[in-house]
Amino acid sequence: MGECNGVEYVGVGVGVDDELAPLRVDNFKKVSVLPLVFLIFYEVSGGPFGIEDSVGAAGPLLALLGFLIFPFVWSIPEALITAEMGTMFPENGGYVVWVSSALGPYWGFQQGWMKWLSGVIDNALYPVLFLDYLDSAIPSLSSGLPRIAAVLVLTVVLTYMNYRGLHIVGSGATILGLFSILPFVIMGFVAIPKLKPSRWLEVEKDIDWSLYLNTLFWNLNYWDSISTLAGEVENPKKTLPRSLFYALALVVLGYFFPLLIGTGAVPLDREAWTDGYFVDVASMVGGVWLSWWITGAAAASNLGMFIAEMSSDSFQLLGMAERGMLPSIFAKRSSYGTPLTGILFSACGVLLLSWMSFREIIAAENFLYCFGMIMEFIAFVRLRIKYPAASRPYKIPLGTIGSILMCVPPTTLICIVLALSSLKVATVSLIAVMIGLLLQPSLKCMEKRRWLKFSVSSDLPHLYCENHEPLVT
Repeated sequence: MGECNGVEYVGVGVGVDDELAPLRVDNFKKVSVLPLVFLIFYEVSGGPFGIEDSVGAAGPLLALLGFLIFPFVWSIPEALITAEMGTMFPENGGYVVWVSSALGPYWGFQQGWMKWLSGVIDNALYPVLFLDYLDSAIPSLSSGLPRIAAVLVLTVVLTYMNYRGLHIVGSGATILGLFSILPFVIMGFVAIPKLKPSRWLEVEKDIDWSLYLNTLFWNLNYWDSISTLAGEVENPKKTLPRSLFYALALVVLGYFFPLLIGTGAVPLDREAWTDGYFVDVASMVGGVWLSWWITGAAAASNLGMFIAEMSSDSFQLLGMAERGMLPSIFAKRSSYGTPLTGILFSACGVLLLSWMSFREIIAAENFLYCFGMIMEFIAFVRLRIKYPAASRPYKIPLGTIGSILMCVPPTTLICIVLALSSLKVATVSLIAVMIGLLLQPSLKCMEKRRWLKFSVSSDLPHLYCENHEPLVT
């Protein structure tokens, strides 16, 4: 194929204007723009459910400013990097493949371990939020055996949807997304006579910076998760960047508009602004009928986020298995084209972690996610500097220096989020990181002794040579 002095993906001599065909099983239906937009929407957001703590932590003004400024600091850089790297490596596995290509398979595995674990922790939150929104209507679901049974039933039903096919997940995400957004549009019109702009300027003196930043970070990250499905996307060279940019606008508006209405239409009660409070806001603004609709929208949103996250997590495991990082059983597809073992494995992880509280889940997920993002930034910068002539169907129009500078603000934010983590969260997360550092050589030992079967898909190109440098023309 050549010597190690540049990046090669599809074949020798691929230029910037050449089509990159996704590497996948072609018998299954691919995902187009609209379903992909809503899959990204649910990977990142799902609507304003869960942003209420930003008001409780810092007051209306900082909450509103946070959801306007934070996308420029974090969301836009992450979405741009995902667009460039996702089209450069259009296969399942996403960021695992990026890091493997830049830093070698050992660090690629660490990236996969941390991002999969943070994704499963994140997914364990959605049954919790779903039941929190139903507490007022069905008090028996607030605790005890009924709550445990509800979490189990939800997980099984939604896992089955993922098993049936990604096109079903995409269509479901589109329908659920429209149903979740519409009541907030109506609430905006209903609330116009009650709006008092002076309420938007209120700032609290005792700000909970840890909760504030974690809430912003959790609600505006995971743009890179869609990259693990790149092998299932129709014409990813064009579809992935377009879908990311459409979803970015949808997510920012989907947060800012309801927050603007909610904080401007009702007097500030800081203690009340916790997850689920938009139901009460809807009741005060529009009446019981609107609060019930918001409750239904919240339920639909959490269902959408669950199925989108599980799709990303399970296809990531499939991509890692196709690269020989995990046992071959993880590369097995169902008759619907879905990663059967990855889905079951992710579902078990969700059930094991569903006992955690809302704040514990956010903090633990953010901590692990930060480590993964640091490696993504390093991989992105390394590939930009060392292999500037590599084929990039979409390339961030900032030049190499500009692209590197773009990574500085989000990296600074990562350091702040990590510094504000509690000792408990930091300890548990670092233990999880240590497990990953030991797990990869353990799996290699099992492969060497033939205790487990590993294989690399023959359809995939080599990403690195024996010294782990990327393979090039």
